[in-house]
Amino acid sequence: MDMERVQAISMSSMTEGCVPPEFIRSEKEQPAITTLHGYDHQIPTIDFGDPDEVNLTRLIAEASREWGMFQILNHGIPVHVINNLQKVGEGFFDLPQEEKEVYAKSPDSKSVEGYGTRLQKEEEGKKAWVDHLFHRIWPPSAINYRFWPKNPPSYRDANEEYAKCLRGVADKLLSVLSKGLGLGENELKESVGGDELSYLLKINYYPPCPRPDLVLGVVAHTDMSAITILVPNQVQGLQLFKDNHWLNVKYIPNALIIHIGDQLEILSNGKYKSTLHRTTVNKEMTRMSWPVFLEPPPDLVIGPLPKLISEDDPPKYKTKKYCDYVFCKLNKIPQ
Repeated sequence: MDMERVQAISMSSMTEGCVPPEFIRSEKEQPAITTLHGYDHQIPTIDFGDPDEVNLTRLIAEASREWGMFQILNHGIPVHVINNLQKVGEGFFDLPQEEKEVYAKSPDSKSVEGYGTRLQKEEEGKKAWVDHLFHRIWPPSAINYRFWPKNPPSYRDANEEYAKCLRGVADKLLSVLSKGLGLGENELKESVGGDELSYLLKINYYPPCPRPDLVLGVVAHTDMSAITILVPNQVQGLQLFKDNHWLNVKYIPNALIIHIGDQLEILSNGKYKSTLHRTTVNKEMTRMSWPVFLEPPPDLVIGPLPKLISEDDPPKYKTKKYCDYVFCKLNKIPQ
């Protein structure tokens, strides 16, 4: 084990009523101090089944430019498919610790896949109140079943069914986002890897915390991906940074939350926004989420699309391989 898991720390902390100092954030990060209180802001909610394609494109493009985050209803993934995904994910984290550790990623691994706690270099040595499990769910050539839990027994079936349904949502999203930039419907998908686009699932497990006012589940960040498609559980905790304030995001049952990732911001030359967001935790309940990061192939070179730059709108971002972008981001190296 590379370090003590937050799930175990939570059990002792709840008994003692305090958290270890390495989890306590500075005042500039503490949720109780930095959150704009008084209301929960609902990010744009869009009917993904809207038969009016022009209207759907307009709404998604506006949300991507102004917010960088929105939620979609009528997305076509059956409720039972999402429920099964959640059930088997919860089942994995309910397993005895030694069984979960079978899927742990080794400390020297260059891949994020596997069960773990620490993900990236943290400023000031602080730790996030979360354990996680990463593994790819599409395409088949990218899947390493070594990191797919054998228990619960239905884990594989539930994830494969969700992946099958999610591909349709992802293709439609990329098509609509492409048209929202004035491009052909397939141009954006091809620019992020086409059929080689990788679907990386992460299960976030945020156990109860006696001092949720002082800690963060995940620190402020933007997603490295092209797009992130997220399923939450019923416990709220997502926040985004907008108009110089941290806002609580109110999400609604059976919706999918969509994050514009860094790669779409780069390709669009800043027309779409990759929004800064973070996660808070709960004193009584475990919060979980299931984001899927749509990632380009490692060696794919990504930069502002030529059709979206001009003399009046020159490139705002460097062009580089996706793997190089990831390395810089995880190690806090300027891009």
